Amino acid sequence: MPSRNARPSGWLSDPDAVRPTVLIIGGFLTVPAMYLRLRRRLLDRGAAEVLIADVYTPDWLLAVGRGGGAVATRALRALIRAIDASASSSSSQGAPLLVVGHSAGGMVARLLTTSEPFAGRRLGASDAVGGIVTLGSPHRTGRVGDLGRRLGVAVGQFADRVVPGAFYAPRVGYVAVAGRAIPGARSGIGRSRVAQRFYDGLLPNADGATAEGDGLVPVGAALLEGARHVVLDGVTHGQLSGRPWYGSPQAVDVWWPIAVETWHEALRVRAVPPGSGGASGARHGPARLTGDVTYR
Repeated sequence: MPSRNARPSGWLSDPDAVRPTVLIIGGFLTVPAMYLRLRRRLLDRGAAEVLIADVYTPDWLLAVGRGGGAVATRALRALIRAIDASASSSSSQGAPLLVVGHSAGGMVARLLTTSEPFAGRRLGASDAVGGIVTLGSPHRTGRVGDLGRRLGVAVGQFADRVVPGAFYAPRVGYVAVAGRAIPGARSGIGRSRVAQRFYDGLLPNADGATAEGDGLVPVGAALLEGARHVVLDGVTHGQLSGRPWYGSPQAVDVWWPIAVETWHEALRVRAVPPGSGGASGARHGPARLTGDVTYR
């Protein structure tokens, strides 16, 4: 558990007055520089500070062979830096962090909250995390296939066993964002056929039905049980397609306000003194969703 979790905080007196310090955890095989524009966009929209976890392509490759421990360690170190940034920020006043994970980074964000050691690493940072936003993260995984999917299966199975769904709600707010841009087509050609292969690998469907998703992760796999669900039309998985992705301005304008609102809700829960009759021990429940949010 990060040693700074118990640091005194000034945000408790007025949780709605503070702004979030954000930690971004990138996706499989990405590098931090790929998220610099997203960082700027979140700062422009009111984040107090935005840090990007120092997770690089070699870390992801190492994680495939060793079960994700290297990535989790780097993410934990970044989280500790973000805790310090929140504590020193007059806008955050030491408030728990808002963690944004893209693709596999969303799975790692969930792992950071586990009390059970993962790959020999003790994480246990749930007290330091006030909100988790996952962008196109494969919360459901099917058969073992390529490198990324093998890592996803290992991480996903652990997360589903130890921190299933919105496990720490309502003390941690959860938002799961999915993209609906490319319909799969088994008998089609080009991008739709390739997308369906990815979708089948995550959500095998015996009746032969096709799926919709962001070109890599189908909508059904990206929606975490118990989280607020945001489904964005026209949004693809990554930045290299030439089309809007989760970090594009149009997409951020939709999910970011929902993320901040959900984060503030979690802070209000934490601010209720134990035994005062508040909702500090209650969960939001599995059906607390926003529904499909669409932009064109």
